[in-house]
Amino acid sequence: MPLVLRTLLFGFVTLLVVVLIIDDIAEVEEETAKAAAHVDPTALTRLSVKINHHHPNYNNTAKFSSDNWTFNKTLSNLIRKNILRFLDPERDISILKGTLKPGDIIHYVFDRHSTTNISENLYRLLPTISPMKNQYHRRCAIVGNSGILLNSSCGPEIDSHDFVIRCNLAPVEEYSRDVGWRTNLVTMNPSVVQRAFQDLVSEEWRDRFLQRLQSLSGSVLWIPAFMAKGGEERVEWALRLILLHTVNVRTAFPSLRLLHAVRGYWLTNNVHIKRPTTGLLMYTMATRFCEEIHLYGFWPFPLDPQGKPVKYHYYDTLKYEYTSSSSPHTMPLEFRTLSTLHRQGALRLHTRSCDVEGRPQKEVQNK
Repeated sequence: MPLVLRTLLFGFVTLLVVVLIIDDIAEVEEETAKAAAHVDPTALTRLSVKINHHHPNYNNTAKFSSDNWTFNKTLSNLIRKNILRFLDPERDISILKGTLKPGDIIHYVFDRHSTTNISENLYRLLPTISPMKNQYHRRCAIVGNSGILLNSSCGPEIDSHDFVIRCNLAPVEEYSRDVGWRTNLVTMNPSVVQRAFQDLVSEEWRDRFLQRLQSLSGSVLWIPAFMAKGGEERVEWALRLILLHTVNVRTAFPSLRLLHAVRGYWLTNNVHIKRPTTGLLMYTMATRFCEEIHLYGFWPFPLDPQGKPVKYHYYDTLKYEYTSSSSPHTMPLEFRTLSTLHRQGALRLHTRSCDVEGRPQKEVQNK
């Protein structure tokens, strides 16, 4: 074949490949746009603009009004609909028994090169149906663990909700005046066993851990067992105790796609989080089975709006650098995101104290 013809043919093939690649990219962009287009343009579109240009200063962040808050049901429904394009929390809240068997190999979500095996104990505690199947509640509370809850007297108000979600097995009994006691779903990262219960090194610590589990009384215990390597032994300890003492809890183990799906939803809406915190995960999932969502104990700043020190956790002395570049989370960014949704009525973010009757001071309850 003459050189000129070979050159022309090569150029034509190259052009054809480029066109096909462009078509593929356009198709992907079109699908992404479809997924994101069903959000109210006055909601998350404005949200991204506000977030991307605010410095993480707690004094600026705190300047949102809780007075005359009104639930925006239309916006809440639109957010729920858009989230369902990325994940179905009723399904993704837990892997089900029929999908795995003992001995199956699982790749960790954050470390795909590392694996673990499904143990007999874990298999026995996998639910056969979703623990949130066909559930829908009018008012839900998600309780974070910030020290902003101390001396808040918000316990009765939190307990008045139809469904209460708590994070990382935080203690409630000795703090019930401020955080309430009702629990319908609680998360338990494997690290909690080490940090809060001293890796069960003694009989005393094993008893404390067992008592905390027994206090759940039929609640959903959500254990992210397959996120990162290093927690498998602690998960197994917990499962062994649950089975040995027939603890009345409904265990759940999140699907392997959940975290990436949640992160994908927020990234599509220009909220550039690294790894979603437990609180943001719970809010995202709660949109599926809660009509009106109230958040307590969400405050990722060392000082409150009046400039007084705030503990990282209400129940311990742990220190945390909220804006550290080495942190897997972007807590101030998440908080500003939730603050914007609060102002727009999609959720209610409680950062003030509550009175003893369980009503927020100077705040108007939604009718």
